[in-house]
Amino acid sequence: MAEKPSGSTLLKPSETQAKPPPMFQVVMYNDDYTPMEFVVEVLQLFFALPRERATQIMLKVHTEGRGVCGIYPRDVASSKVEQVTEYARQHQHPLQCAMEET
Repeated sequence: MAEKPSGSTLLKPSETQAKPPPMFQVVMYNDDYTPMEFVVEVLQLFFALPRERATQIMLKVHTEGRGVCGIYPRDVASSKVEQVTEYARQHQHPLQCAMEET
């Protein structure tokens, strides 16, 4: 008969843990030409914000020069920036939107 190995061949669980993916905030910037109502519309349409919250962010953009629309994984944030920029251009507004790592 064959002898059974005396040592254990089980692997110990790894101590390293996967880091969560980096998150990005979508930021909207103030300009002197885009109407406030259009900004509220964009925030409701692309960020699914209720009108009251969209208005608060729009006022923050207006008074402080920038406002955070939401925080997302990289590909979602990138898509939102592209959608907002394209929609603004279609409506002939110079609205600026970008993403920044949090």
